[in-house]
Amino acid sequence: MRRRSGHLGVLAAGLLAAALVAGCVGAGGAGDRGLPSSPAPTPTAPGVQEQRALPVYYVLGDGEQARLVREFHAVWTTDPLTGAVTELLGTPPQDPDLHTDWPDGTALHAPVTRGDGIVTVDVARPGDVPAERAALTLQQLVYTVQGAAGSTDPVRLLVDGEPVPTLWGQDVSRPIPRADPYATRLLVQIDDPAEGATVGGGTVTVSGEAAVFEATVLWEVRDSGGTVVRSGVTTSAEGMRFSPFRFTVPLPPGSYEITVAEDDPSGGEGRPVQRDTRRVTVA
Repeated sequence: MRRRSGHLGVLAAGLLAAALVAGCVGAGGAGDRGLPSSPAPTPTAPGVQEQRALPVYYVLGDGEQARLVREFHAVWTTDPLTGAVTELLGTPPQDPDLHTDWPDGTALHAPVTRGDGIVTVDVARPGDVPAERAALTLQQLVYTVQGAAGSTDPVRLLVDGEPVPTLWGQDVSRPIPRADPYATRLLVQIDDPAEGATVGGGTVTVSGEAAVFEATVLWEVRDSGGTVVRSGVTTSAEGMRFSPFRFTVPLPPGSYEITVAEDDPSGGEGRPVQRDTRRVTVA
């Protein structure tokens, strides 16, 4: 699978950080942080292309354990909604642990539009997706669109400009709402640094979102030999709701893998623990 060059991931993270510093956080979370905060769309003159950090959702794992994970991609676009969907359909994830089930060659038939509380996505007829993956594949699209829009507007799906009753065995005759985030998204994930980022200054700041028991986020850092060199515990802003977390780790120059994970109050008796990783270089 083709990989995006690392500097684009770093650039996307920089754009995201700049937006957060400026206070441009999407209001789409409202009372439900299941829709993660994203840089809010800013007004621009029609037809003016800007580079934006757009959230794009991919899949981690397979079968019943499959979950959506977002990446922020740096995208030049005149239209964040069309740009985000084009990125989803045409660009593989930065993180090699992730994948997409959208068939190769799928493309937009027309630009994405929004009105009357509905976002309309018109795709050229895509290839097949296995029935067991179809629902989550559609949710990749819904979450990507809603993240770029900063809203929870449902998504009307057209194929070659026409409504269709079903796609891959899924009912798409009506606008598709986002599925329950607690059953759909990875419950703890890193947003920054991006996969493959190079970080200077000897200190790595890690931020992301989690919906975890008692707001407890466990973390560890392994060096290139697999040895744990740092570990600790941080907390998200709220327990059991998607909310932000942040921590810093002093590290000497080298290559590292950062892991964040939920706590396991069951002591191994429950479902598998959810975790996310990032590989970074400290210069």
